[in-house]
Amino acid sequence: MQVTRIEELNKSRCKVYIEQEFAFVLYKGELRLYHVKEGEELAESSYNTIMTELLPKRAKLRAMNLLQKREYTTAQLRDKLKQGFYPETVLEEALEYVASFHYTDDLRYASEYIRCNVESRSRKRIEQDLQGKGVSKDVIKSAWEEWEELGGAQDEESMIRKLLLKRGYDGDTADYSRRQKEAAFLMRKGFSNESIRHVLRDFEEIY
Repeated sequence: MQVTRIEELNKSRCKVYIEQEFAFVLYKGELRLYHVKEGEELAESSYNTIMTELLPKRAKLRAMNLLQKREYTTAQLRDKLKQGFYPETVLEEALEYVASFHYTDDLRYASEYIRCNVESRSRKRIEQDLQGKGVSKDVIKSAWEEWEELGGAQDEESMIRKLLLKRGYDGDTADYSRRQKEAAFLMRKGFSNESIRHVLRDFEEIY
């Protein structure tokens, strides 16, 4: 296999292309160590060592270091590792490695996210947030079921009332334009039309 191009990525690392296709990123010292030279053949033994030993070890360490600082979903961690230009096979090996120790666990992540946000965000908003973080719908559903089995319950109407009071909403003095403005605000928060209408109607009668 021929090294067709070596492109400097930064002062210490280079992108290596084999047979016109991007292969991996190496430190400049590693280029010398494994005899990676532009226009020359790369020994199969060197290629195998890079792909099965050097890069997997580096990717696993990178994943572990990231997870020491904060929790990631599998999708988030994959995106972070992609920034290191790891080959797909190496990236997947690193993800499987950390998952085998339960360092990444999307169900645990979703369950914790629900617990921390259930009193301030609507169910729909929480689900949108989790999907945006790469958590699957099935995992989100399981997390809700687990939370409900533990006695969790969400009172959307109570949350809406608190938000409206915080925003200084007065049902007696609010005109149509103000009611529409508040309804639009609440819809963006992910609350259902039914809950919004019910609470706004209550405000007109009670407050």
